[in-house]
Amino acid sequence: MPSYAIPLPNPPALPVVGTSELFPVRRIYCVGRNYAAHAREMGHNPDREEPFFFMKPADALLPSGSVMPYPPATKDLHHEIELVVALKGGGADIPAEKALDLVYGYAVGLDMTRRDLQGMAKTAGRPWDMGKGFDNSAPCTALVRAAQIGHPDKGAIWLKVNGVERQKGDLADMIWNVPETIAYLSTLVTLAPGDLIFSGTPEGVKAVVRGDRLEGHVDGVGDLTVTIG
Repeated sequence: MPSYAIPLPNPPALPVVGTSELFPVRRIYCVGRNYAAHAREMGHNPDREEPFFFMKPADALLPSGSVMPYPPATKDLHHEIELVVALKGGGADIPAEKALDLVYGYAVGLDMTRRDLQGMAKTAGRPWDMGKGFDNSAPCTALVRAAQIGHPDKGAIWLKVNGVERQKGDLADMIWNVPETIAYLSTLVTLAPGDLIFSGTPEGVKAVVRGDRLEGHVDGVGDLTVTIG
């Protein structure tokens, strides 16, 4: 066995509904502007362009039901509710018609965003990392196995803040659906078991403040709750 210079950290993982197992998380990929109405509200053309991606560190995951500490260096923290896809297989140049064979299950997630830092990075032509990939920026529910629920491609996705609806859409509104997203991403990187894909958010993203309670939902997948601390 190898000897490590420092203790190994605990691997990021998500619980699996109905089992005592944990799903180890390798990488978190996120799809940008994958709903037309959200693209418009962010000031972009919603035409079906090639998808683009950014990443969050795996240890940015935060369990549903947690208190999310309000992050430093921002005054404009936004919510983005998303369907999360968990992969049990991988590869490169995966055909879209075979992509769903690689899916282990699904979850409900939040792509929390320091919008002011993201905006400054865009203006300066710099990476978005500090706007998107900060600590606790990926709240997520336990995974529901595809073997149990199938592969949701339509159904409501919504988010409420303090009981008031902020975001509402339908999975069928995705510009790039799940198999297309997996296939395209696999032309850029070699995917592997343990990878998560946050599949984009519908319109209605807005700021939250300390004390706000966020409730998210995806039909057939589950419900997420987070309180901003």
